Amino acid sequence: MVKTRTTGESNREFEQKLWKTADKLRNNMDAAEYKHVVLGLIFLKYISDVFIELFNTLKIDPLAEQEDIDEYKMRNVFWVPPAARWDYIQRNAKQPTIGKLIDDAMDAIERDNPTLKGVLQKNYARPGLDKQRLGELIDLIGTIGLGNPENRDKDLLGKVYEYFLGQFADAEGKSGGQFYTPQCIVKLLVEMIEPYTGRVYDPCCGSGGMFVHSEKFVKAHGGQLGDISIYGQESNQTTYRLCKMNLAIRQIEANIAWNNEGSFLKDAHPDLKADFILANPPFNDSDWRGEMLRDDPRWQFGVPPKNNANFAWVQHFISHLSPIGIAGFVLANGSMSSNTSGEGDIRKNIIEADRVDCMVALPSQLFFNTMIPACLWFVARNKENHKFRDRRGEILFIDARNMGRMIDRRHRELKDEEISKISDTYHAWRGEGGTYEDMKGFCKAVSLEEVRKHDHILTPGRYVGIEEIEEDDEVFEEKMKRLTSELSQQMKKANKLDDEIKKNLKGLGYEI
Repeated sequence: MVKTRTTGESNREFEQKLWKTADKLRNNMDAAEYKHVVLGLIFLKYISDVFIELFNTLKIDPLAEQEDIDEYKMRNVFWVPPAARWDYIQRNAKQPTIGKLIDDAMDAIERDNPTLKGVLQKNYARPGLDKQRLGELIDLIGTIGLGNPENRDKDLLGKVYEYFLGQFADAEGKSGGQFYTPQCIVKLLVEMIEPYTGRVYDPCCGSGGMFVHSEKFVKAHGGQLGDISIYGQESNQTTYRLCKMNLAIRQIEANIAWNNEGSFLKDAHPDLKADFILANPPFNDSDWRGEMLRDDPRWQFGVPPKNNANFAWVQHFISHLSPIGIAGFVLANGSMSSNTSGEGDIRKNIIEADRVDCMVALPSQLFFNTMIPACLWFVARNKENHKFRDRRGEILFIDARNMGRMIDRRHRELKDEEISKISDTYHAWRGEGGTYEDMKGFCKAVSLEEVRKHDHILTPGRYVGIEEIEEDDEVFEEKMKRLTSELSQQMKKANKLDDEIKKNLKGLGYEI
């Protein structure tokens, strides 16, 4: 059995050790399949831990009933029946019937908690799942959250869940990364649009990372859970289930809808006007069934091409913005400059309507599932209604392509200080604190007139220029004389080393 986490062990070290150990248990199971086994168990462990914590609190309350389901519902805690509690599951982890016990536990939790109906994984009894390895995995997950309740990180399970989502996205590659947006990008989007209070919407919400970080932002700035109302939609049922579990682990209430048709063909929130939109839609989606929506009223800036949904997404976001709403979303770099199939005209119309607030060029290798270069768009419904500095007729361009650090041989992430630099620049430009100044090679505030001169192309590199290099004040002739002298000395040393090598080889009976 794996030992519990030590006090001095960091969350990241613990997460990595947990992943490596769990990955060994995976054997030959596909990451896509194994993902649901692991995440389902982590979810079960989480709600059981939260339940038991309240259960023990109620024990010392003479007026409380520990086994009264209403005691838990009134405190927004999921009711966990006795046969679904983690101590019972772990006691039976070595039994050959453990798969059925977990399936029954999931059924019981869904039965007693209607908001989880149809969400939980219930296929642990299948013959293809090695029950011995399942038992070992249960013991492993049983180490999460143990220790002194007063000292342990109460968000540890949530962090482990989020970490595993990222690791599974990496393991699955292009086929599985659709549901996961790297945390540094989500954090940057949230820091840029600052969803303090109001309605937050993501029509392609994946596993719910945008919502998780929005709630984190609110709490970090003195707000409370519930200060924002969350609305989402997801067309992939499996990913929708992950989202529901992810939000439940964080105790985040949200109106998340699922249907096969998706947000274009069957908008689940047609009348919603959101104050904040955060999204990472599929890049360059050619299978969005645009031929069925040629006359859709959302296309006020132009009909999107049938073979690329990028500008369908942009217009869908704009159609859902409140009068003071702002949207921040990820798109492929091609959206900034493409002129094929009428995309250039749509982009031009959006720019001329003064909807574009800011453009950010991102560094490469940030995503687990694609090498396509990406950018961030920030779009405002009515810039003249901003309560800050009037930036009508202007767009802020930020070039962050040279930022980030490699976290392994394939992936890069933005550092916290880089996220702060980008978001602080944006807020200073909007008049929300600090003084804004153009910085060559990094940022520039550009008039619509100048954007017109560039044929309405929104690539930041066109506008910010090249970073100024500190001038070398050494006189050219003196510098050449110094470098020539240094080169001569190095060549003399090289010749001397060659002579020594020849001498040694000759002593060994070899001639060169």
